[in-house]
Amino acid sequence: MSICYLNGEYLPLDQARISPLDRGFLFGDGIYEVIPSYGGKLVGFGPHIDRMQEGMALIEIGFDWDHAQWKDLCQQLMAKNGNGNLGIYLHVSRGADTKRYHAYPEGVEPTLFAFTFEIAQPPVADKSKAKGYKVSSTEDLRWRRCHIKSTALLGNVMHFQKGYAEGNNETILYNANNELTEASACNAFIVKNGVVITPPLDTQILPGITRLMLLDILRKYTDIKVEERVVTMKEVAAADEVWITSSSKEVAPVISVDGKAVGTGQIGDVWLKAQKAFEAHRYDY
Repeated sequence: MSICYLNGEYLPLDQARISPLDRGFLFGDGIYEVIPSYGGKLVGFGPHIDRMQEGMALIEIGFDWDHAQWKDLCQQLMAKNGNGNLGIYLHVSRGADTKRYHAYPEGVEPTLFAFTFEIAQPPVADKSKAKGYKVSSTEDLRWRRCHIKSTALLGNVMHFQKGYAEGNNETILYNANNELTEASACNAFIVKNGVVITPPLDTQILPGITRLMLLDILRKYTDIKVEERVVTMKEVAAADEVWITSSSKEVAPVISVDGKAVGTGQIGDVWLKAQKAFEAHRYDY
């Protein structure tokens, strides 16, 4: 049985309970992270916790754990759940008030909930074993604070559902100017003439940890040229390769967008080189 953590106590997941007046339940008023781990080794722990702390500061949740406390929680959860291939979900809401009221309440203790779930083996740099993703595209209709990893994910869920309903694995998004932003649960990249290109960070885009790690790894350990700039959907349609990145997918190759093949319709050589580099350095962060 999975063991979770709730407000200072480790307990079976099916016994965890929060108040219906918790603002995470009523308003999606909280911040979360998902950190992958393989055999007890965390991937991107430092940047994940940095982003969580930044998110809590942006929405004014006062929760002062340091990296050591977060790491101890993650290690305890991994150990109590078998140290296999586990995703670690961390969730801090503003806490439970005595009434439903939109303004931030004072004197309320945040709710901290964490649990683990099984994930697949880490991706490998092997074209014969890699999954080629098929994606849909649609205009981004979410709010203008996508850089905050809020627990209020309905907009993302609705965009993901569009792709899922069309038989695809994801939905990539573009803004009113027909410029690529990200995907419903991933960041997005294109490759053209050997250059890896991704949109720059702003309030339209979540600062993904895999995105951060991948850009750093490519710049430090490969000769692949990298650009962070505006990408139009016309460029997406003409790209040699398209990738989506997330903590669970790492660097995932996209083979079709809206039913049209990306490049040759096969997984590309630049992806292979990038995934090899990521695989070699995934535990450095």
